[in-house]
Parts: sequence; C-alpha cells; structure tokens
Amino acid sequence: MTDVLRIIFIFHPVFWDQIIGQIMQKYLFLWACLSAALSVALGAFGAHGLKSVLSAEQLHTFEIGVRYQFYHSLGLLATAFAADQLVASVWSSRAAYCFLGGIVCFSGSLYLLAGRQWIGIESWTWLGPITPLGGVLFIAGWLCLCYGAMAMAK
Repeated sequence: MTDVLRIIFIFHPVFWDQIIGQIMQKYLFLWACLSAALSVALGAFGAHGLKSVLSAEQLHTFEIGVRYQFYHSLGLLATAFAADQLVASVWSSRAAYCFLGGIVCFSGSLYLLAGRQWIGIESWTWLGPITPLGGVLFIAGWLCLCYGAMAMAK
C-alpha cells in the first residue's frame, strides 16, 4: 500500500492538494464559527457585563474589537468556502493566517486596552503598537484573497 501511495504522490500531486485543501476548509470553517461565536459572546458581555465597569470610551474601544473580530470571522468563513474553488489554495491559507493573526493582534489588543485598568495591566504600554499590526494583517488577508482569485482566473 505504501508503494501505491508513493506513486500517487509522485505522479498526482493534485490528489494531495485536494486532500490538504479539504482538511484546510474543514478547520477554517471550524475556526471561523468559533471566532464568530466568541465575538457574539464578547459583544453581549461588553454590552451587559462591562457597561457599569468601563467608561464610554473604553466600551467603544471594546465594541470596535468585537466588530472587527466578527467581520474577519466572516472573512475566514468566505476563505473556507473559496479555498481551491475561487482562490488558489496557497493564497487562501495565507489569507486565513493573516485573518487569524489580525483577530488576535487587533481585536485582542483592543480588548486588553479597553479593560487594562479593570484587569490591572496599565503598565503594558506595548499593547498600543500591536493594534495597527493587526490592522495590517487584516489588509494583507484581503489582498491575499484578491491575488489568489486573480491567480486562479489565469
């Protein structure tokens, strides 16, 4: 059986691309759903649980993090559906990594910045520069999808 797999691998790399693509689609879909669910839960927590704890400005910052997390969870969902059909798989993978990294850096830093007095991390001045890095990752993710779609169209 191993020899047969080696022959398939050597002579039909497209076969492996399809298998890897299907696995990637499954996990992207799961991550997108989990991230979207988390953003809804965080939005509800912010609206109901943090309203009395955070200032209006801090709550606004928290809400921006939730909004962008949800938008890019939908972007991950679109990436999962587009992988291998509308976008070249290498570019959909890159887009997914950019979206996930952007969610962690952008939204995560905004959550921490909004609640830093509440959770006692006022001295973490390095959080501020992480937010724009997450924004750059979001932009890079969308550009990867765009480039992958153009590569697929050729």
